[in-house]
Amino acid sequence: MVIITENPPDPGKSYELLKKKDSGSVIFHYAAVKSQAGDRQTSGIQFIRNGDMESELSGIEADIRNRWNVNDVLIVRRIGVLHIGDLISLVAVSSPSSDDAFEACRYGLGRIRNMRGLKKTELYLD
Repeated sequence: MVIITENPPDPGKSYELLKKKDSGSVIFHYAAVKSQAGDRQTSGIQFIRNGDMESELSGIEADIRNRWNVNDVLIVRRIGVLHIGDLISLVAVSSPSSDDAFEACRYGLGRIRNMRGLKKTELYLD
């Protein structure tokens, strides 16, 4: 499942979407806005659609499902202006195997960091 939103993901609702009776492992990775970008202080980040985000995220989801034994996948990607501490994204995976869940989640995180369908602009303090 792929969600693009201006709102932060809700952990409880996200878990309810992923839980399955045969999932022994449910892994969540939240990315958050940090105050430092290289050697400069930031006040936040602006994320703007720059293409077909839905297709790109759906492709990442499909790759995860094809490579690992997973029961479900949830990718949430935010757009808009986000401030320090705000959640940027969620990659979450449920699986019978913790090894598959961790590897799939790490893979998804790496892929969403390099999205082409999203323009990222750091908002610097200076």
